Formats: sequence, C-alpha cells, structure tokens
Amino acid sequence: MKGGIRYHPEVDPDEVNALAQLMTWKTAVADIPYGGAKGGIGCSPRDLSKSELERLTRVFTQKIHDLIGIHTDVPAPDMGTNAQTMAWILDEYSKFHGHSPAVVTGKPIDLGGSLGREAATGRGVVYATEALLAEYWKAVKGLTFIIQGFGNVGSWVARLIHERGGKVIAVSDVTGAVKNQNGIDIPQLLKHKETTGSLTGFSGGDSLDPSELLVHECDVLVPCALGGVLNRENAAHVKAKFIIEAANHPTDPEADEILSKKGVIILPDIYANAGGVTVSYFEWVQNIQGFMWDEDKVNKELKRYMTQAFHNIKTMCQTHHCNLRMGAFTLGVNRVARATLLRGWEA
Repeated sequence: MKGGIRYHPEVDPDEVNALAQLMTWKTAVADIPYGGAKGGIGCSPRDLSKSELERLTRVFTQKIHDLIGIHTDVPAPDMGTNAQTMAWILDEYSKFHGHSPAVVTGKPIDLGGSLGREAATGRGVVYATEALLAEYWKAVKGLTFIIQGFGNVGSWVARLIHERGGKVIAVSDVTGAVKNQNGIDIPQLLKHKETTGSLTGFSGGDSLDPSELLVHECDVLVPCALGGVLNRENAAHVKAKFIIEAANHPTDPEADEILSKKGVIILPDIYANAGGVTVSYFEWVQNIQGFMWDEDKVNKELKRYMTQAFHNIKTMCQTHHCNLRMGAFTLGVNRVARATLLRGWEA
C-alpha cells in the first residue's frame, strides 16, 4: 500500500480513511502496483521546533513500525511533512528491521531518494495537461494559465509551463495574488518569493484580490492548493475552458455539475496529480534494485505513465459516454474489481 503521512491540526480518522480510498483509485488509474494507504498526526507543525517534530516522528514510527514495510505499506510526505520527516522514519524503522531504504519514499537524495521526486507532482500535472490539450489540437505554448497555490506543486507547474511558452497570467498563494496579462516572468517571481517569502510587492505584475483569481479570464485554470475552492458560489463565474485539478478535491460536487453544464473540461485530481505517487513508485523500485536512475530517465518514464493513463481514461470515456472524472474512477474501480475477482475474493 502507498500513501502520504500528514501533520495537520485537522487530521482525523474519517479524513485519513477517505484519502486512503482515494489513493486506492489513484494508484489503479496510474497503473502502479499498490493499494491505497494514508496516515497522519493531528498537530500544528508550524508551532513545533525541529527537535519536537523529530521526537514526534520517531515515537510515531515506534508505534507503527510493524504496520509499515517494504512490501506492506510504504509512506511518503504529505501536508506538513517533507524529506526530513521521511529520513527520521527511515532511521527509526531501520533500528527495528535493519537498513531498509525502500520503506518510505520522498527521502533526501543522500539517503536513497530519487532524482526528480521534488518536481514530480508538478511535472506530472504538466504532462497530464499536455495530453489533454493534444486531444483538442492545442498545446501549452500560447495559452493563458492561472495557478492557485504557489507551494511545491504550483511553483513547479508555473516554472514548467513558462518554459514551454505558456503564459502564466496570474498566481496566488496564502500571502496574496499577482497578475500580468502579458504573462508573469516566473523565474523572477520565484526569486522574489525566495527573498521575501511572499508574492506581494512583486514588480513584474499588479496585485489581485485572491478571491477574483479563480473567476479571472483564462484558458486553463490550475488549482494547486486546498480542497473545495470551486463551489456553488463561484462555479458559475469561472471563465476558464479547462480546469486541471492539481490539488486534491478542489471542485466540490455541486461545482462539478455547474461546470460540466457550462462545457468546462475538468481533468480530475486522481489522474492529474498522480505524478507524485508515480515517481514515488520509481524511487521504491530503484531502492529495491539498489540501482539509481538519472533524472532524464525518471522524467521520461513519468511522461510515459501519465500519457498512457490519459489514453486509458479516454478509452473508458468513449466506452461509457462519460466525462473525464467518471472515466478515471471507472478505470480505477474496474482495475481493482478485476484483481479482486481474479484472486477469488468475490462474495
């Protein structure tokens, strides 16, 4: 099984169960050999010192070390956790079971992490977007993009779209929003955010009310932040033609219906953001083989998986005459159901 470990004040068993189920369908859609898992600790990581986080992580690992394992359950970082958290889990787990680099993914490179893992989710989002646009005889170059969220995923999506000649006309994060109709200079914005820690005060664009961002005119909208940002209040005013769900569950069911009726094409989260778990799988494979790949190979394989998954979803959509979200879920549930029947688990 595979899934992230989340350190967040709102972690509760229902959320963890829901996210684990989502991981089951996501790994099935991406065609990687895992079931879904999830874990977490209800805490506020921002309020904890580094040594408190380390002690918390090590004690947590002591409690779950016999539940996780290379061929049992392989955790990864999620909200509030990172490569350092994975390093602590690996070290603590190894005290009980001997050195086992494959027990977690998203590790630091020096401890057996994979090249390309840091950018993987964002890069996967871009490969998914390219596959979708190709269906409509379009390309990233020359289209306008709006990106909500400028953390790991959002900043990589922005960088890669900018490199491919796409125009990122607005970006937002918790600190504020910035727009420029002629396209924001993303490398400059990244520098600005690194030095000031915020998007506000950037000279290469004007500030924008973050609530306006989602309903601003553009070709492609990419929500990369929290769930539920597109809802019945704002869905009718969305002007984008395509929505790429880089965040988990950014569109609530009511918004989904409103947007579908408007003819907006939505690329669902269980496919669009599967780049992270796909490269986690590559990391696990490299650890088990004891043979590391170069970054080009990681990216090439990621593109192959994301493109293949898109075509499989499209085939489902054509067979069942349904939208992309229904096609992706049908593909995922079908694969799990077939495996269940083959193993003789049917009721």
